[in-house]
Amino acid sequence: MSKNITSYLYALGALLAAVLFMLGLLSVTGFLTFTPAKDAQTVTTPSQASISSDIQKLSTVKPDFPSIRAFFVDLADKKGAVYAFDVLVQAPLPSNVDTHLLGHAVGDELYKQQGLDGMQYCTHDLRNACSHSVVIGALLTEGPVVFDKVNAVCKNAPGGPGAYTMCFHGFGHGVLAYTDYEVPDAVKLCAKVGTKEYGYEEEYQCIGGIIMEMYQGQHDPATWAQKKEKYLSPDEPLKLCQADYMPEGAKVLCYSYITPYIFDAAGAKGGNPTPDIYTKSFSYCDVVKDSRQRDSCYGGLGKEFIVLAQDRDIRNMEDTPNDKLQLTASWCNLAGKDEAKTSCLSAVVDSLFWGGENDPDVTIRFCSLLTDAAEQASCFTHMFVIADYYQTDAVKRTNICSAVPEQYQTQCTDKLVH
Repeated sequence: MSKNITSYLYALGALLAAVLFMLGLLSVTGFLTFTPAKDAQTVTTPSQASISSDIQKLSTVKPDFPSIRAFFVDLADKKGAVYAFDVLVQAPLPSNVDTHLLGHAVGDELYKQQGLDGMQYCTHDLRNACSHSVVIGALLTEGPVVFDKVNAVCKNAPGGPGAYTMCFHGFGHGVLAYTDYEVPDAVKLCAKVGTKEYGYEEEYQCIGGIIMEMYQGQHDPATWAQKKEKYLSPDEPLKLCQADYMPEGAKVLCYSYITPYIFDAAGAKGGNPTPDIYTKSFSYCDVVKDSRQRDSCYGGLGKEFIVLAQDRDIRNMEDTPNDKLQLTASWCNLAGKDEAKTSCLSAVVDSLFWGGENDPDVTIRFCSLLTDAAEQASCFTHMFVIADYYQTDAVKRTNICSAVPEQYQTQCTDKLVH
C-alpha cells in the first residue's frame, strides 16, 4: 500500500479534496450570486442556550436539503454567518443531507458579511467548506484582481499542512464559473496560482475544483447546462483527464476527482451509486496507463465509499462505527484487481486521517478491522507514511505509536519517533 511514498504524498491533496465530489450529488442548489461585503459585522461568542434554541427550531423544518439550506441562510442573515456555522456543526440532521454544501451556503453568507476577512472565522469543519466559499465569492465578486492575492488569502485557511493547497480546490470552482464553464480557459487561469515552492500543487488543486464544478455546475446551472455536452460524454467518463489541454502534472488529481463521472457511466441512478455497480466502476480505471494516475483513479472510489457509508454526513468521521468501516472495506474488495483494492484501502485511510485533523483512533480501528494480514500490514504502513507527512507534533506522533497494535509499534516508532 505504500509501494511508492512519493506517489502517495503527491496524491494526498487529491484525496483530501476529492471526497467532496460525492457530497453534492443528491442536493438541489441554485445559482449563487455574490454582492460586495457590507461593513463587517461584529462577531460575538454565542451562548449554548441560543444555539440549542435554534437547533430546536431546525427540528421543525422540512427534512430536505432546500428547506434546511434556506433555514441556515436565513439564520446567517439574522444572527451572522459565524453563529450559523456553530449551529450547523452541532445540529442533528437527516440522512443524506449534504453537510459540506450546507457549509458552502453559510460560507457564501460569511463572504457577503465579512469579505476576504471572513477567512479568519473559518475552521476545517465540514471539510473546509467555509474557506472554499470565501475564495469563490471573492473571485465572482472582484474578478481577475483576486488572482494577485489569493495565494496570500489561502495562507490563512484553517487547518493543518494541507489546508493551504485545499483552499485552491475551492477557488477552482469559482474559476470555472468565472470562465462561463469553458474548461480549457479555466485550466489556463489556474496556472496563475501555481508556485514552485509547493510543486505547483495550487494549480493542480485549482484544476481539481474545475473537474468537480463541471460535474454539477452548482455556481451557474444555466450556463453549465449549455456547455456540459461540449466537454462531457456519458460513455467516456475519463474524457476530461485525457484531454490535450489537461497538464500532465494535474492528471493524478484529475483522476481522483473524476469518480462521480465513473459512477454515472457504470449505471448510478440519480447520482446515487450502489454496491452493484462498484466492480464495474473500478474497471474504468484499468485503461489508465500511467501507474500513479491509475492508482489515483482506483483510490477515488475509496474516498467516496467512506462518505457513502456515512450517509454523506462528514461532520463526525472520527465516530464512524466499526460496522461502517467494515462495510467500506468490503466495497474496496469488490475491485477485480489487487492493485485496485490496495489503492482503494489507502484512499480510505487518507480520508479518515484527513491530514491529521481527525483523531487517529478511527484510522487505527479501520486498519485493525481488516482481516487479511497483508492488507492490514499495508494499511498501517500507509498510515505511518501520511502521519509522518502531516503530523508535526512530537507528542501526537508518539501517541499514535502507543495506540497501534503491538506488532506494528516498532515500525511506527522507527517512522514517527526516531
